Amino acid sequence: MAGLEDSGSNPDVSLLYEINGLAKDAPTWFDHTMEYVGEYGLMFGLVLLGVWTWWKLRARAGSLEEAAQSAAAVIWVPLAAAVAVIVNIPIRGFVERPRPFLDHEGLEVLIEGKTDYSFVSDHSTLAMAMAVGIFIAHRKYGLYAIAMAFLAGVSRIYMGVHYPTDVIGGFALGTAVALLLAPLAALLLTPLTRAVGRSRHGAWLIRPNSMSDASRESHRSPDPRPEERDLAA
Repeated sequence: MAGLEDSGSNPDVSLLYEINGLAKDAPTWFDHTMEYVGEYGLMFGLVLLGVWTWWKLRARAGSLEEAAQSAAAVIWVPLAAAVAVIVNIPIRGFVERPRPFLDHEGLEVLIEGKTDYSFVSDHSTLAMAMAVGIFIAHRKYGLYAIAMAFLAGVSRIYMGVHYPTDVIGGFALGTAVALLLAPLAALLLTPLTRAVGRSRHGAWLIRPNSMSDASRESHRSPDPRPEERDLAA
């Protein structure tokens, strides 16, 4: 795919220059911070938020089935990100859009060495797939995650390594994969998490210890001596 024209009539390029232009006016320490946050920090934050979501859902689960469904939803978060990136591989190869700094002069490029294709943004795809996955598992934390994914996408434009449409495409791809495949993921993962929840050594991953104790009590016979009950009747 040919590079986009450096023209004010192209909103994609115009918005790229406007957002990336902020990096030229910002102090050096801020650019270095944005470089780290945009490349690693926000992704790491999404991982931590996913772990926190698992911990909170595990703690509040009221039954094994609820705990298994919640755990399956959390497991889908990294899986959705992985699937979305895999789906993006043929898309990038088909579109073949060069990085914006290869076709446009005057950009403030904060990260060197980006030689792969630009559309769709892997970072934006990963971030939004994880964010929507967290939203499916927990609405409140999901909103925080979506805000972080949005910042991750904007940071890619700020750093001069992606066009705005690269980021928008990544958001769309990540959202589509996380949402459309979530029912199938729940269907396949819930039996697995349910089995782990019933196991002796892996139950703590799915449900809190208090539930494990209650579950053991519920599986005990209410009358361990049915013969004596019959004789007394």
